[in-house]
Amino acid sequence: MTTLGPYLLGPNDTPENGIYTGDARELAKAIPDESIDLIFTDPVYQNTDDYRWLAETGARVLNLTGALLAWSATPCLPEILIAMIPPMQWAWMLYWQKYGPCYPGKPGICIIAQCLWLDKGQSKTRRKIADWQGAAFDLSNRHSKHKWSKPETVLAKWADAFTLPDAIIFDPFTGGGTVPAVCKMLGRQYLAFEIDADTAELARERVRNTQPPLPGLVIEQAELDLTDKEC
Repeated sequence: MTTLGPYLLGPNDTPENGIYTGDARELAKAIPDESIDLIFTDPVYQNTDDYRWLAETGARVLNLTGALLAWSATPCLPEILIAMIPPMQWAWMLYWQKYGPCYPGKPGICIIAQCLWLDKGQSKTRRKIADWQGAAFDLSNRHSKHKWSKPETVLAKWADAFTLPDAIIFDPFTGGGTVPAVCKMLGRQYLAFEIDADTAELARERVRNTQPPLPGLVIEQAELDLTDKEC
């Protein structure tokens, strides 16, 4: 059984690709400085202190061109940005259109989830990326048993745009394990934390059931180029 400090990995995990059970605030202390390429995570939106800690940790563990992507909610956004800037710098906002205006049973309803992009001032996407992803009726997160899970299709496009193969992606609040599963799909390394042991095991099960990338697989590129963040 592999450990990170006093915490345990699952039996099929490795230090390079693992979901650790424990408190992210303690676990992250063992991560070397400037060793992470991308932080991609979904904190509890009302926990402003988690966002503050996330920004402080990102400033330490991200490499100079690394990025931090964190889901958020509009009502909490002012407090979140105050907590995160500084130590991180504002870069951009990415959006997922969760339900379109034709959502079954709720005509006219359009629900948007937003993802903050922060960095140290030097991150860029390596390929074209849309800052608005529609995923109405998307069933790509059907493998997750976590109620706040986001679609694999959206996460995969963004994770692929921000990283190269074999990059290290860090998810300190992994929940149902969507980010680790996407990393396995894309051939990225992942380091994920989950404080609840039962939820962590469900995430590991999901990753075990996720297929690795096929040879020559290329993620579909979107048409909007945001490599220049001033556009």
